[in-house]
Amino acid sequence: MKSILTRLLALFALTLVAACGQDSKPMAKVEGGPALWQVQRGGFNGWLFGTIHVLPRGVTWETPAIKEAMGASDRLVLEAADLQDEQKTLALFEKMGRSPNLPPLEKRVPDGEQAALGKALTDGGTSSQLLSGYESWAAAMLLSAASQQDLGVSQSDGVEPVLIATYKKAGKPIGGLETVERQFAAFDTLPETAQSALLVQTIHEAKGMKALYDRILTAWSKGDMEAIAKEDQNGEQPDPMVEEAVLVQRNRDWVKAIEPMQGRPFIAVGAGHLTGRENLIELLKAKGFTITRVQ
Repeated sequence: MKSILTRLLALFALTLVAACGQDSKPMAKVEGGPALWQVQRGGFNGWLFGTIHVLPRGVTWETPAIKEAMGASDRLVLEAADLQDEQKTLALFEKMGRSPNLPPLEKRVPDGEQAALGKALTDGGTSSQLLSGYESWAAAMLLSAASQQDLGVSQSDGVEPVLIATYKKAGKPIGGLETVERQFAAFDTLPETAQSALLVQTIHEAKGMKALYDRILTAWSKGDMEAIAKEDQNGEQPDPMVEEAVLVQRNRDWVKAIEPMQGRPFIAVGAGHLTGRENLIELLKAKGFTITRVQ
């Protein structure tokens, strides 16, 4: 969706938005329904659901087709089962995202971007002093989260908490395709040049975050994957090294996790992983899975 940042909106938002516990505004019921696929191969007969991790309060997305799939499934599989553990997630972020003796944030972006950095920091209600203790990838996450403060969204109103509560109530197991540590490691292992590029792109996107999120929410609510895919083609393109590490390689790893599965799992991942280069759907098809859109 336009960039790595918007594809991973929740991952960035949870580090600050969820921790701050900001209020969100009620929103009317959405029409249509988010995209849902049935996935089959041999003894595997499950579902793949494209989620949006942070939502305004009051969005109704559980359509009859989604409820039916959840009821027929034997377990829930998320991107990372431990993502909802805020204490653990924030502790990992602090551990992996901080390093001693880092240069000021202004020194990590080109001279021509320093004014824009200052504006993004001010608009987000944060400062270089607060973020300079973080590595550039972590500073980018926090700056992105700060720019989302006026979106009126929260992780607690996202799809995953509803899914988790439903499956816990039903007594069905909940697993993950990876861990939160693996998610952060995708960024933490990037060279500084790629981290700096991520930081610059965060600065560029901060101003138009609300309009972009509104478009994504509208497309997701209707299951309009074509509209979501078009966001990839708008604006500046992500650094190839960042895209490879944060999206493509993780999709490949997820396929390896899915391949040995049997039974009827309900797999829920961010909708941004289901479009673009080497998206999860195409990778699964290449491994012999039959994937049928059911909503």
